[in-house]
Amino acid sequence: MERQRLKVGQPIDPEQFEELSDSQLARIVPREYREFFPGKENCADGCFYLHDGTAWSFFKGGFLDD
Repeated sequence: MERQRLKVGQPIDPEQFEELSDSQLARIVPREYREFFPGKENCADGCFYLHDGTAWSFFKGGFLDD
């Protein structure tokens, strides 16, 4: 099966999250938030938190509060 091309804001499922590297995950985070991406080891629940307290979810492909 062919792998899906990663795009900004694209949601992924938990299995895909486990398979992707930090650099691959960073590619689906909008550019303006990439500097806040802490790396996969700090995203155990599939999201990371920005300095203002909002959370970006890889599983949703957007902010949790949207």
